[in-house]
Amino acid sequence: MTAHIYPGGNSTVQWFGKAYSGDTMPHPNVIVLHTTEGGSFPSYGGGGSAPTFTVKGKEVHQHFYANHSARALVNKSGGVETNTLNVIQIELVGTCDKGGPGLFWPDAKDADLAGLVDLIDWLTDTYDVPLVSTSKPWLSYPSSYGSARGQRMSFAEWNSFKGICGHQHVPENDHGDPGNFPIKRLIELVKAKKGKPSAPAPSKPAPSKPAPSKIVALNSAVKPGARHAQVKDLQTFLVKAGYGPIPGAYTTYYGAETQKAVARFHNKNPHLKSAGVSYDPAIGKSGFKELQREAGIK
Repeated sequence: MTAHIYPGGNSTVQWFGKAYSGDTMPHPNVIVLHTTEGGSFPSYGGGGSAPTFTVKGKEVHQHFYANHSARALVNKSGGVETNTLNVIQIELVGTCDKGGPGLFWPDAKDADLAGLVDLIDWLTDTYDVPLVSTSKPWLSYPSSYGSARGQRMSFAEWNSFKGICGHQHVPENDHGDPGNFPIKRLIELVKAKKGKPSAPAPSKPAPSKPAPSKIVALNSAVKPGARHAQVKDLQTFLVKAGYGPIPGAYTTYYGAETQKAVARFHNKNPHLKSAGVSYDPAIGKSGFKELQREAGIK
């Protein structure tokens, strides 16, 4: 199981990744919240309009890898990218329209938010998604529908945004979900789960000595076709840096899928390829260090 599968969810009952493989998103940094406007898990037409995750209470269905594009946003030609712009999409079973079917999410209690809190806690630990809301207003439905009331982002705002927003904020779309969602309370609950204060903590003096680097050297035995304990580390760094998924990982075997992931790393970093080759599945010493930096190791 790779880091792109949420361990607290069900990734088999409504898995649409085979029917709609989508685009790999190297660095997920946005979460978009939707409401299903129903009381049960939707079929999504077999996946054609599915988000990344659907949440109902504590039950979570995962439909695509978390770093693969989902399909629940409108993406018009000639504008900006929506589904593929490093966006993780979450549908909440229920409604943003008071009196509609299922849970009315603007009135959600802490217990109603618990499953979503667990998921967002994992997502913000796994990816570079800031635990902040858009500065745009979270309007009540139906005022949130369309673009006339200042809630919809411009193309430039969308391209630069990182954090959590709603369907009502995404350009090229006119939907108003999830309405006046309790986003402030959601963020407070996730911070509490992480053990972080809701308000910024006082700054601390910088340490007198820099922390020692955790970057490790490549063992010379780590080569395509070989078995070595450090291959697991290589696979972990590749996935964390966005070059996965690696089917069959994590193992000590430097097989074909690991080689493909290394080649994807080299395609992004051609200066680290072996001289004179266009396809390079073998990680080198310098490449192994750079890969660790991309995976967040310091």
